[in-house]
Amino acid sequence: MEQTARNVECAGQSATENLCELCQRQRPPFVHAAAHGVYEGTLRALIHLLKYEKVTTVAQPLGKMLAQVICSIPNLPQVVTVVVVPLHPAKERQRGFNQTALLAGHVAQSLRRKEQPRHEQGSRRFELALRALGRRRATESQSGLTARGRRRNLRGAFFVAEPERIAGRAVLLLDDVYTTGATARECTRTLLAAGAASVFVATLARSQREGVAFWDAPAMQGAHVQ
Repeated sequence: MEQTARNVECAGQSATENLCELCQRQRPPFVHAAAHGVYEGTLRALIHLLKYEKVTTVAQPLGKMLAQVICSIPNLPQVVTVVVVPLHPAKERQRGFNQTALLAGHVAQSLRRKEQPRHEQGSRRFELALRALGRRRATESQSGLTARGRRRNLRGAFFVAEPERIAGRAVLLLDDVYTTGATARECTRTLLAAGAASVFVATLARSQREGVAFWDAPAMQGAHVQ
């Protein structure tokens, strides 16, 4: 399993010749995205244990991994509002929890342990807003759909339930797996339409193995969560 966070897409880069083909064709609406590793092996098995087998004890180590991802994102603002990709209420009742919201709680704990005193230069504050983003309709499973089908499936699926917590804020969107980026892009568009100043994305895993530019990101200094 990879032990360093990796960028998923290279939004915000100015050197077009260094961008991956996808980003040259259509730049993503978020500023930056990062993932802990490729969706395979042990990482894939742990995500499946949480998501499908409901083994919630693995959320703690996975949360630590996701915290590492967040600490790799360059140029993250000093105050960030953290939201998660929502499940439809019926899906969440069926599963019993939103796995990404569960991870976010452990991310917060991990970042608190890493935090510096607030007065120290470089410390950051993360404000959890786990219900700020909602899903207004149940969507078809993304598995097996083409990239175009995934985009069509998600169009208009999300809404901002707490606009006062989004407007004018830098937002960090959390999810478990980044596949084609359709979910991250649609959520980002929804957040920006509600007035978010910027959106960053952090996931545990990415499906892409190669073909994306600017993989390594410098670690940020200091963090704390509210």
